[in-house]
Amino acid sequence: MFFRLSTWELWLIIAGLVFGFLAVGYAAGRLLRTQETLREPVGIVQGAFFALVGLILAFGLTLALGRYDTRRAAVVDDADTIGTTYLRAQTLAEPMRSRSLRLLRQYTDASLELSKSVPTTARFDDAVAHEDTLQRRLWGLAGDALTAAPRDSAPRLYVETLNEMIDQQTMRVAALNNRIPTAVLVLEVFGAAFAFGLLALYTALHGRGATTVILAGALVTVLLVVIFDLDRPTRGLIRVPDAPLVALRSEMALPPAARGPTP
Repeated sequence: MFFRLSTWELWLIIAGLVFGFLAVGYAAGRLLRTQETLREPVGIVQGAFFALVGLILAFGLTLALGRYDTRRAAVVDDADTIGTTYLRAQTLAEPMRSRSLRLLRQYTDASLELSKSVPTTARFDDAVAHEDTLQRRLWGLAGDALTAAPRDSAPRLYVETLNEMIDQQTMRVAALNNRIPTAVLVLEVFGAAFAFGLLALYTALHGRGATTVILAGALVTVLLVVIFDLDRPTRGLIRVPDAPLVALRSEMALPPAARGPTP
C-alpha cells in the first residue's frame, strides 16, 4: 500500500495522521482540564505507550537499514560478477567471444534499467524478463564454447562465472522485492500518532503550550518518512546507488583487453 505512494504523498499522510491525533488530543485535554483526577493516569499511560512506540520505531529503522544495506551490497556483487564474466568472455574463441561480449553489454544495460525501475511495476517486470532472456542466450553460447573446445580451461572458467552472475541476479531481484511488511509500517505510523495524541492530551490537562509537542511530532514524522524511504530502493530521497554498474558500463565501452585464441 505505502510502497506505491510518492514521497510527497507519504509526507502528507504521515504528517496528517500525527498532527491530526495531536490536535485531537490537545483539544480533548483543554475540554477536560478541570478533571484533575485524569492527569495522573493519563501521564502513566502516555509514558508507557511512548516507551513502546520507541521500541517499535527502533525495530522498523533496523529492518529498513538492513534491507537497504542488502540492496547496496547486491548491486556491488552484481557489478563484480558481470565484470568478471565480461573479462573471461574475452578469452573465448570466435564467434562465441564477440557474441557473448555484445550480450554482456546489453545485460549491463538491462541491469542499469533494473536500478531505475520500481518493483511490482510493469517496467520492473520487463527489465527482469529482458535479463532472463539475455541469460538464456549467454548460456547457450557458453554451451557452444564448451562443445567447440571441451578440453580448454577458458570456457570452463567462463561458465563458472556466468553461473554466478545468473545466481546474483536472482539474489538482487529478491532483495529489491523484500520490503518491510505493511502491518509493521501501519503499526509504526498509527502507534506514533496515538502516542502524540496522548502526549498532547497530557500537556493540555496541565495547561501547558503545545510548541514542544509539535516540534517532537515533526521530528518523529521525519523519522517515519526516513524509514519508509529506506524501504523504497528506486524512489524517494534515499536511493540505492548504481555507481558500480555505471562504472562497469563505461569500462565496457573501451576495446577488450584480451584476445581470444586464434585457430
